[in-house]
Amino acid sequence: MSLPTSASNAPMNMRVTAIRYAADDINVYEIRRPDNAALPHAEPGAHIDVHMPSGLMRQYSLVTADGDERAYLIGIKRDRASRGGSRFMHEQLRVGQMLEIGGPRNNFPLCETASHTVLIAGGIGITPIWCMAQRLMRLNRSFELHYACRERREAAFLDTFSALPQAHLHFDCENDGRVLDISSVVGNAPDGSHFYCCGPQGMLAGYEAATASIDEERVHIEYFAPRAVAACDGGYVVQLHRTGQQFEVPPGKTILQVLREGGVAAPYSCEEGICGACQVDVIEGTPDHRDSVLTERERASGETMMICCSGVLGERVVIDF
Repeated sequence: MSLPTSASNAPMNMRVTAIRYAADDINVYEIRRPDNAALPHAEPGAHIDVHMPSGLMRQYSLVTADGDERAYLIGIKRDRASRGGSRFMHEQLRVGQMLEIGGPRNNFPLCETASHTVLIAGGIGITPIWCMAQRLMRLNRSFELHYACRERREAAFLDTFSALPQAHLHFDCENDGRVLDISSVVGNAPDGSHFYCCGPQGMLAGYEAATASIDEERVHIEYFAPRAVAACDGGYVVQLHRTGQQFEVPPGKTILQVLREGGVAAPYSCEEGICGACQVDVIEGTPDHRDSVLTERERASGETMMICCSGVLGERVVIDF
């Protein structure tokens, strides 16, 4: 996965202008500025932060980056175990209501010059993947799309994909309960292909195993849930390189929590290591990486870290902040 691209983090007040049914428990929401002015440009793979009235913040991938420059489209699946995010969007949000959003940010950028691209999606993971497919079609690039769901009724944009030559649909219930064979998809791809995957944890684990021997520069993945528990061992000092301020991080707290409590306006969003908003450069020290954004090569370099979830291996770290 590449490093996050730059984005404006200034919040924007938006109006919900349309809500469309996409599949069972999946709606697509269209949001615009009240004055219908143009929005910050977003590339395929980008997501926005949505601030709920309850104070919750959730990240949702954009469905299209080549459509109306005055509208963002986000696809949201209603999670039966929702803590208030998707439940609010599905049960309480109505056309005409206002929402505050941040972004867009992109931790899942598309390489548009690849000789061939393999897109793999499961369930609601289709949102950034479909965005990529639209861009590749626009550029007339070679690609294939593999979309897996348990049942047809759970597949978003099904009519569109059924008519798309590059799309391959897989439904577990129509294959004796067998899941998509990602190893075969990867193994049959042309040499030099770039691979992208977004979906449930089981699919992502299978994808990582299938692509383990491929150069990580050609393997791209996006998580909806954290890969690891946040590092809360504490017992080290964080120094801010630009101001010289030092903060002791006690057991039970993250670097981000300590900085915020100390009055430092550190950037953050998801607080789970999946959005990249809190990324900082490391001047000195060794991070204990717990995020779902950096590649293994980026982790090994020790040059950057996510302060919402990652800790420190040692007694001190100096960050460029």
